[in-house]
Amino acid sequence: MNLNVDLAGISLKNPVMTASGTFGSGEEFSEFVDLNRLGAVVTKGVALVPWEGNPTPRIAETCGGMLNAVGLQNPGIDLFIKRDIPFLKKFDTKIIVNVCGKTAADYCEVVKRLADQPVDFLEINISCPNVKEGGIAFGQNPKQVEQITKEVKKYAAQPVIMKLSPNVTDITEMARAAEAGGADILSLINTLTGMKIDIHKQTFVLANKTGGLSGPAIHPVAVRMVYETARAVKLPIVGMGGIQTSEDAIEMMLAGATAVAVGTANFHNPFVSEEIIDGIEKYLKEQNILDVKELIGAVNEYN
Repeated sequence: MNLNVDLAGISLKNPVMTASGTFGSGEEFSEFVDLNRLGAVVTKGVALVPWEGNPTPRIAETCGGMLNAVGLQNPGIDLFIKRDIPFLKKFDTKIIVNVCGKTAADYCEVVKRLADQPVDFLEINISCPNVKEGGIAFGQNPKQVEQITKEVKKYAAQPVIMKLSPNVTDITEMARAAEAGGADILSLINTLTGMKIDIHKQTFVLANKTGGLSGPAIHPVAVRMVYETARAVKLPIVGMGGIQTSEDAIEMMLAGATAVAVGTANFHNPFVSEEIIDGIEKYLKEQNILDVKELIGAVNEYN
């Protein structure tokens, strides 16, 4: 039975990876999870310089999920190269570095710094606000999506994954723009913008007022967007959004994802990624499927 999948010519031992921002850079989870079993580890967002993130409180539970307004707190590229890449290289898994920035120049400088580093993919988080364009996220304007993709590709030595924001009218428009810009892979979805108000204090629960909604509540939205995107572009997709079980992961692959990323579930079950790998393998055996790639986009269009 074959669990291998291919992303831009690079083979992953299985289609399960972690989602950026939910797994650090792997070290804190390594006592619970055998990182060697994962298809890939996706690091927390890395910027050109350290970011402090947003003020607290910046995390809140919601029905069927959580809100976060952490603000991409990270140590910056210098410490990341010195500390986190050497740690991850101890394991037999692919390394995907999530890159964030406030300007196109920020992204490109981080990508340049990673060009000679032993990492396998770059995931570009275009949900960051573009400070030179009035604060709108890079990923909410198709022209900006295409432009930032083109700029990053000029300097990238590794395949580029563009991480799409769901906070748009038409996800396929953004996907086509990323494809036109030269993206190698797409990942979706990032979090949906949400808000929670404390009725007793009559104030916002998060200091930032709004935050990114993740968890099982957004899973049906994510499946729909992956399905639409898979039929709009020719690029492989890493599907994410509320994956809690192997059933969720398989559903995402049937919709068109080549691989899947597990995020919020890590917070309440650090063993979940390995459980999902085991569950996919069990499903393949039960269905007499010899190759996991047979699941990709296999949903019946006529049902």
